[in-house]
Formats: sequence, structure tokens, C-alpha cells
Amino acid sequence: MEVTAVVKKRKYLSDLYIDGELAFTLDSRVLLDEGIKKGVCLDDEELHSLVIKSQQRRAKEKALYLLGFRDHSRKELFDKLRRTEDEAAAEYAVEKMEELHFIDDERYASRLAEQLINVKRLSKRAAAQKLYRKGIDRDLIDEVLENIELDPKDNIRELVERKYMRYLNDEKGRKKTVSALQRMGYSWGDIKSVLSEYTDSDY
Repeated sequence: MEVTAVVKKRKYLSDLYIDGELAFTLDSRVLLDEGIKKGVCLDDEELHSLVIKSQQRRAKEKALYLLGFRDHSRKELFDKLRRTEDEAAAEYAVEKMEELHFIDDERYASRLAEQLINVKRLSKRAAAQKLYRKGIDRDLIDEVLENIELDPKDNIRELVERKYMRYLNDEKGRKKTVSALQRMGYSWGDIKSVLSEYTDSDY
């Protein structure tokens, strides 16, 4: 099979023509690195290798682009890549990101857990649910959360004083506050104990 044309299609991509017909749209850098130009002859194995290398490069570039915005868990990055990339290429890219230490589930989980608990003031239970949805292994979640000291009542006080104090003057507002705190993973007992510090009303 003879390459009859390599036509730049758009940024980073080129159309590869074999024997006068469009065969594939491949990564331009791969074609350049492999010395693919008009007149080069390829067999099936060489052409297949070009396709694989192109898919891998595109997936790796997409992974770097995504990680340029924010950190990702392994599963989260893989799932995003799979929206546009071949499964094998997505797995290849994720493995490369791990090798380069651009993704690390333990580091990611530790940072996110600290933010969820110490900034957003979620309970450990709610933080665990969010970490799991990000694709973090349950054993790693337990390990990470075990290393974070948390007094749930202190977090509830912080939330009440920051967001809910104005709602405690009437029954509807108090119910709204309780519901919000329960959605954040706090137990009824801890919520009731803390709210009793701010109001004499029954719950």
C-alpha cells in the first residue's frame, strides 16, 4: 500500500491517503515522527501501528489538557477520556499519567477529603460518598478519612454560625436547617445537641 498524500486537516490532525483514497485521519506528529509522506509504502501491520500510536497520542494529549484544569482520580480521568477516545488508548493515557505522577488516587483523595471536611464542612460519611463517586477505592477512602481529625459538632457549629443562624427564629427555618445538615451527613443527635446551644425550641 502506497501513501499517495498526507493532507493537514486541522490542528494536530492530517488525512492519510492510501492508493488514492482517504484511509485514516491521524495525529500529525505521529505521521511526522514515523516519516510518513507521499511515496512511502506500508503493509497492514505498519498501518495498524500508525493508527494505534495516533490514538494513544491523542488520548495522552487530551489527558494532559484535562489535568491542566484540575486534578482527577484515575477512574474520573479514564471515564472522561472514554467519551471521545478508544478504550485501549484511554487506558494507555491514564497509565502514562500515573507513570509521570500527574495522577495519584491517594494524593487526590487526601486533598479532596481535606477540602470537603475542613472547607465545605461535610461529615466524614458525606465526604466518603463523594470520594466513592469520584472512583476512589473504599479501602483508600477509609484510610484517608481515618487520618483526618473531626469533631462533627464543631463542624455543625461552624455551619450554623456561617449559614443558618438566621433560620433558627421560626419552626420552618429550623426544619430547613436540620434537613440541610442531615444532607451533609450529620446525625440527628449531633444536630439536635448543637442547635440546642442556639435556641430553646424543641426539635
